[in-house]
Amino acid sequence: MKKAFVRGANPYMPLWEHVPDGEPRVFTHNGETRVYVYGSHDTERTQYCGTDYVVWSAPVTDLTDWKCHGVCYRAEDNSILYAPDVVQKENTYYMYAAEQKGSRIVVAKSDKPWGPFTDPVLTELGFDPGILVDDDGQVYAYWGFCKSYCAQLNEDMATIKPGTLRENPIPHCRAPWAPDDDGFGREYFFEASSPRKICGKYIYIYSRRVNEPVPELGIYEDCNGFLSYMWSDWPLGGWQWGGDISFNGGEILKDAEGKGTMTFRWGNNHGSVMEVNGQWYVFYHRQSGQDEFSRQAMLEPVDVVQGKDGKVWIGKVDFLDGEPVASRPVEMTSQGPHLNGIDARKWISAGYACHLYGGKETAWIEPVYEQREDVSARVMDITDGLTVGFRYLQFGLNTPRTITVVMKTEGAGKVHVRLDTPGGQEIALLEAQDGEVTVPLLGGVTGKHAVYFVFEIVGGKAEMDRFTFDD
Repeated sequence: MKKAFVRGANPYMPLWEHVPDGEPRVFTHNGETRVYVYGSHDTERTQYCGTDYVVWSAPVTDLTDWKCHGVCYRAEDNSILYAPDVVQKENTYYMYAAEQKGSRIVVAKSDKPWGPFTDPVLTELGFDPGILVDDDGQVYAYWGFCKSYCAQLNEDMATIKPGTLRENPIPHCRAPWAPDDDGFGREYFFEASSPRKICGKYIYIYSRRVNEPVPELGIYEDCNGFLSYMWSDWPLGGWQWGGDISFNGGEILKDAEGKGTMTFRWGNNHGSVMEVNGQWYVFYHRQSGQDEFSRQAMLEPVDVVQGKDGKVWIGKVDFLDGEPVASRPVEMTSQGPHLNGIDARKWISAGYACHLYGGKETAWIEPVYEQREDVSARVMDITDGLTVGFRYLQFGLNTPRTITVVMKTEGAGKVHVRLDTPGGQEIALLEAQDGEVTVPLLGGVTGKHAVYFVFEIVGGKAEMDRFTFDD
């Protein structure tokens, strides 16, 4: 029997799809409740985004089962579309489309959550719009690039209600594109406004560009790989620092002094949080390829809890005597919505790696575009000393007998397969060679584990395509 490929891991859309900036929404339409993701679409390959939006959705009961509804919107002038947002008010779905690379924001309508969205009307909003329909039906908009804005909208969903516009509700970062004004602050707003209402509080999620080192995460220069948030009792101000929800720099390796090292190439980040079937998730994106033009949709479960002081904590939350006291970004994984781990006995594409560290050159994940179920994205430019890691796999109650790895190599070498950490228990040792290589396991492995492939390569480079375990 032909062995199946893992689907719906991280990235949770097929490996051939490249949808960044994903804004998740849960809508019930015709009695069916699904989570919908609206993002820009990296189809140009040499620059950000593309000229269409597509919609993907999954049943709230299974976030590994994603369906593409096709193109839902194209710009009237065929311009490049940046990050959109979609909200529902009464029986109408409103898409805020960012035409002309985000310089022209229009709102289009549909009677279905997957569109098509038609009859676009020019709005008074700006870059990266995020929309909140409040419990009382009032509508608020948030937007900006290196300078944040928010306002209440009129009933037309397009124009700003007089007297409600606020500038710099969140202090912004220092960057070549940032204004030289008094709006700079340690909250470091960059872009990607996404409002939510959680536990009765207003939550302003955004991409944060830090302007100072964050040694525990391996950051020593300006970096905008974060999704962060502020919270308030009021939709247009009074924002208080919340924390960082997501960071797309991969697994963070810590030394004895607590200083971190990233294991994945960080890049811009955009997304939001959504409660799906009782579990909260952060939706974000990672980089594949060698630039930022083939980004992919990712998700992780997050903690969301309210403290006695009213603060909403989002991320990986620490508790003391049952009360939230601290939070940090959730880990970046290969498993995504496979919360119990990826099935180790299916074909696992190397494209699900969340850890690429070491080596003599920078390894990268090959962008693929061929739309088939068994497409695999390779890890490219593997050199001596590289570790390729996957968090996490599920082995079940019985130890498999063998591992098979499909790879290609220009030279000789070995591949050490280790558990839990890059220096952990070795469960297999393979010769680096072209094609399928199958070897018996050296020890028992059951349950859920991280798996790392440590390459010793002599005389050239290697590529890793996919792997699987067998009974």
